[in-house]
Amino acid sequence: MLRIAVPNKGSLSEPATQMLREAGYRQRRDGGRELVLPDPENDVEFFFLRPRDIAVYVGAGVVDAGITGRDLLLDSGVDAVEHRSLGFAGSTFRFAGPEGSVRSLADIEGKRVATSYEVLVRNYLTERGITAEVVRLDGAIESTVQLGVADLVADVVETGSTLRAAGLHVFGDPILQSEAVLIRPNAEPKSGLTVLDRRLHGVLVARRYVLMDYDCPVEKVDAAVSITPGLESPTVSPLHRTGWAAVRAMVPRERTNAVMDELYDVGARAIIVTSITASRL
Repeated sequence: MLRIAVPNKGSLSEPATQMLREAGYRQRRDGGRELVLPDPENDVEFFFLRPRDIAVYVGAGVVDAGITGRDLLLDSGVDAVEHRSLGFAGSTFRFAGPEGSVRSLADIEGKRVATSYEVLVRNYLTERGITAEVVRLDGAIESTVQLGVADLVADVVETGSTLRAAGLHVFGDPILQSEAVLIRPNAEPKSGLTVLDRRLHGVLVARRYVLMDYDCPVEKVDAAVSITPGLESPTVSPLHRTGWAAVRAMVPRERTNAVMDELYDVGARAIIVTSITASRL
C-alpha cells in the first residue's frame, strides 16, 4: 500500500485535496479532521500532516510520497527529491532591503538576513560565495529591519506592497520560483508511485487543455493542423460531405479563443470546445 502525505492546512491543503479527488482518490470531506485516511480501493493510505513536516517524513522514508511546496522541500535539507511539479500554489522568493543600502547580491556580504527559510537562503548565498548571517524567524518578517533585528529580508513576494509599506524594496534576481510539488525519497520509487504520478499528470493535462473539434475543407487541413498540432498529433477523419474533413485536437485552455479566431480565418467551421476530465485521458 502506497503511503502519501498530504498538507493538513494552509494554502496547499485544499488544492492538493481537490487534485487528488480529481485523480480518483478518496479524500476527507469538507471539515473532516481525519489524520489518517485509508483508500483500499486504490491501494493507498493518506496521512494529513503539517506542510513543513511533509518533506521530513518523506526524506526519512516514513511515507512513500508527499505533496508540499518546493520551498519547503529545499528548506528541509532532507534526502528527498521533487518528482513532479503540480501547477498550483506558485510563489516567488526575493531579497528586499532599505532603499539605497542594498542594491545587488554583493551588497548582502556581511549583513544580517531575516527569513522563515533559513536553510534555503543560507544555501543560496553560500553557492554564490556570499557570507552573511541568516536570522531565522517565523511569521511576518517585514518589520525586522525597522526593529534592528536584521539588515534585509528574504521572503515571498506577491505585489510587494507589504514590503514597500515597511520601507523595503525588492532587489536582485528571484531566489526561487516555488509551487506545489510531488516529492519522494531519494531512492528507487515504490511501484505504486507510477499510478499516482500518471493520475496526477492526467489531472494536469485536463486542467491545461480543452478538446477542440471542427470541420475544415480538405485543402485547408494542413494550415488548420499547424494551428492545432495537439499534444502528439490531431485526429483527422473524412466527412460524408466531399471535400471536407473533421479534425479533433487538444488545445491549450488559455489560447482557446485565439485558436478559434485563427481557424475561422483559414476556413474551419462548426468549432466545438469540450472540457477534458482526467478519467478520459
